Amino acid sequence: MQGSANLNIMLKAARKAGRSLVKDFREVENLQVSAKGPGDFVSRADRAAEEILKTELMTARPNYGFLGEEGTRIEGIDPTRRWIVDPLDGTTNFLHGMPHWAVSIALEHKGEIVAGVVYDPAKDEMFYAEKGAGCWLNDSQRLRVSGRNKMIECVFATGIPFGGGKYLPATLQDLARLMPACAGVRRWGSAALDLAYVAAGRYDGYWERGLNAWDIAAGLLLVREAGGLVQPIREGQDMLTDGQLVAASEPIFDNFAAIIRDRG
Repeated sequence: MQGSANLNIMLKAARKAGRSLVKDFREVENLQVSAKGPGDFVSRADRAAEEILKTELMTARPNYGFLGEEGTRIEGIDPTRRWIVDPLDGTTNFLHGMPHWAVSIALEHKGEIVAGVVYDPAKDEMFYAEKGAGCWLNDSQRLRVSGRNKMIECVFATGIPFGGGKYLPATLQDLARLMPACAGVRRWGSAALDLAYVAAGRYDGYWERGLNAWDIAAGLLLVREAGGLVQPIREGQDMLTDGQLVAASEPIFDNFAAIIRDRG
């Protein structure tokens, strides 16, 4: 797909940050896991990647705002446009040497996500979309959500809260209702890639609570541009603010969402 100037800036920035993270990933795989060493190393890798993204994006568009997972917040001269960035989504996977993590960049315009990039450097898969232009993988593969229409044939994804997080009871209730009705549930540890996989038809649907805007901003657009539906779990919520969502292909969305929304 021939993208806009802004999308090309995003793709270039994602690849540059990805190269830095891949180099660090090779190092972290060789570290002895301890309470301090690897965690500090990954934090440095995370911050370095965010700095690359900030430099690339803000140099190209100095008037835009910037919201980064590592705490960088810039109020733009242009109040209508903002970059929303997660330099390393899937930090725990990265820390444990598992090659499933991503760089996520979204461009927000007047409160709406208009461009999104999710880059998986370990597999060299670049998922990207612009509003009205479809969703794409790498240079030329247009993506569509799954066409399965029977719940029992579908595979879903979610995030399971760690360490007794506040949403753990709700998630366990979701699983108890959903798992008997489907072909399986995966928990791979990267919300950005979960949404990208829904867009690619690899997962049939995804839901999660307790997310941040930078986890999901790009992925929301990927799913929509691939023909999928994304809605808040609770009516009236704002997904970027409240961090709760359900996403799926249209044929199974209503059945899937009903299971997740049933607090019975």
